[in-house]
Amino acid sequence: MKITLKDGSVKEYNEAKAIIDIAADISDGLARMACAGEVNGEVKDLRTVIDKDCELNILTANDPKGLAAYRHTCSHVLAEAVKRLYPEAKLAIGPSIDTGYYYDFEHEPFSREDLDKIEAEMKKIIKEGKPLEMFTLPREEAIKLMEEKGEPYKVELIQDLPEDAVISFYKQGEFVDLCAGPHLMTTKPIKAFKLTSSSGAYWRGSEKNKMLTRIYGTAFTKKEELQEYLVYLENIKKRDHNKLGREMELFATVDVIGQGLPLLLPKGAKMIQTLQRWIEDEEEKRGYLRTKTPLMAKRELYIISDHWAHYKEGMFVLGDDEDEDAEVFALRPMTCPFQYYVYKQSPKSYRDLPLRYGETSTLFRNEDSGEMHGLTRVRQFTISEGHLIVRPDQIEEEFKGCVDLAKYCLTTLGLEKDVTYRMSKWDPNNQEKYLGNEKMWNEVQDMMRDILNHIGIEFTEEEGEAAFYGPKLDIQAKNVYGKEDTMITIQIDMFLAERFDMTYVDKDGEKKRPYIIHRTSLGCYERTLAWLIEKYAGKFPTWLCPEQVRILPISEKYHEYAQKVRDELQKHGVLVTVDERSEKIGYKIRETRLARVPYMLVVGQKEEEEGVVSVRSRFDGDEGQKPLQQFIDEICEEIRTKEIKPINVEEEEK
Repeated sequence: MKITLKDGSVKEYNEAKAIIDIAADISDGLARMACAGEVNGEVKDLRTVIDKDCELNILTANDPKGLAAYRHTCSHVLAEAVKRLYPEAKLAIGPSIDTGYYYDFEHEPFSREDLDKIEAEMKKIIKEGKPLEMFTLPREEAIKLMEEKGEPYKVELIQDLPEDAVISFYKQGEFVDLCAGPHLMTTKPIKAFKLTSSSGAYWRGSEKNKMLTRIYGTAFTKKEELQEYLVYLENIKKRDHNKLGREMELFATVDVIGQGLPLLLPKGAKMIQTLQRWIEDEEEKRGYLRTKTPLMAKRELYIISDHWAHYKEGMFVLGDDEDEDAEVFALRPMTCPFQYYVYKQSPKSYRDLPLRYGETSTLFRNEDSGEMHGLTRVRQFTISEGHLIVRPDQIEEEFKGCVDLAKYCLTTLGLEKDVTYRMSKWDPNNQEKYLGNEKMWNEVQDMMRDILNHIGIEFTEEEGEAAFYGPKLDIQAKNVYGKEDTMITIQIDMFLAERFDMTYVDKDGEKKRPYIIHRTSLGCYERTLAWLIEKYAGKFPTWLCPEQVRILPISEKYHEYAQKVRDELQKHGVLVTVDERSEKIGYKIRETRLARVPYMLVVGQKEEEEGVVSVRSRFDGDEGQKPLQQFIDEICEEIRTKEIKPINVEEEEK
């Protein structure tokens, strides 16, 4: 057989060989570093025997797929250590992830002290250097083995496997785990690892299941890489919006109000207001007509739109929805059907289209409690929602306009380099989830793909992520921990106009069905605020800051002048406060820096006599004295243009 390697060279063998043996034949060093193999593009365990011609790439920890196998082995070491120290713990799952690995256990929460004990036990296991041995069992024997070991979650996993599935296990010493692999040959190559945190996680991600305890960890081949990562972790924790947003008093949550129902505090509410006014004004410039629609509707509306069939589990239903004769309402999860009835209030001609409706919509979605986090996933949120009613010949131009608006918003906020674009398609193998048929879906997906190619956007395609009524362009971004969320979405809908009997009279006098483009310009305001907190570590561009200037009088004698300066700034719309506390000026300056206020104005005798202010900023440090009107002109221009100034690192580190 001929084995074609990554560099194009070919190895020939007369007999079948395991991947690890081929690696050793290439070089002993490669065999020592090998973590897995890639056979014809598919990742395989090193123990896999190759018996026919193929392309083979030996994966080391320098390759993301190889590193995943390395870390997956570390998760098994973690599981063995937990079973040694806490024999009563039940094993669930333990995959590798982008940042390392985790393992879920049925056990009481683990403290940091517990994690340290587990780490010490892991070091012992690694030092023992036991080989990992793979074996398979028939279904009944596999179930019996896990039942004998008292592992109910493993039994459930086996029972859910397809009838023809190969049921494989990995054994390291006395420890055995159900696993598809791949894994290292032994535990010995694991050089640098750390257990980073512990949290709760529902079994299989559903709040209807038992809450388990999840241990997160990471692993590298070099201690230096681990140390760099741990420093990085500390830095991103400082940017975590869930922590920083509370410290900055932007938002809060209260148990008796409910999970996923954050309180926007005055500073956070001011930022949302600034964003909302900006977006609404920009949409009006682009020809959008503003609507305001109810927060709830009768279920009959959602039956027409088919949300009742496809989305009811994600809605807050008011009333007995099992009673067909009862009047049942639901809080709205979207405004689409409401705006369709805005359209239907009068007959429309082809000359009336396109019609662009925009609404700042408060929406409600019944998210699983295990999915909610800070401001990124909540049960009540506000969105910059819009629906464009268009003729078929207008789809491309209007879709491009939606993309242009989204890119303008991202660029203005300094976020354009932080996003990726994904075309979300239907799943042809799960057609019952969607309206329409394969021909219609292929047509509209081809149309969207062509538009995106004409725009010149780089995008990926993902099956199964479309809305039930049409494909989407999803603009994706990651939070500081690497979790990806959809920030902005633009959808082409070819079905709901018919369900709502929406028509227009065309040039030929015949009634036609319009297409609908669903879009957000900025997306969810709460999620965007979380994104901004993490992007700027709370040091927002001046135009977005809830406090743009803080005036620091040197003593009480200058409070009157400080108030005069404040009044002049407020006349020009600048968000300004005065620190009148009886504290030393050095203390006030430090406090202002910690509050992340972009500008501070120090005022004393000289400033009052000359009608000036002493300016300090996070951008240029000590800017010296300026006439008050000059400062007002400069900051107003910065706010008007929404300028994003680079931060002076030295000034911020003082």
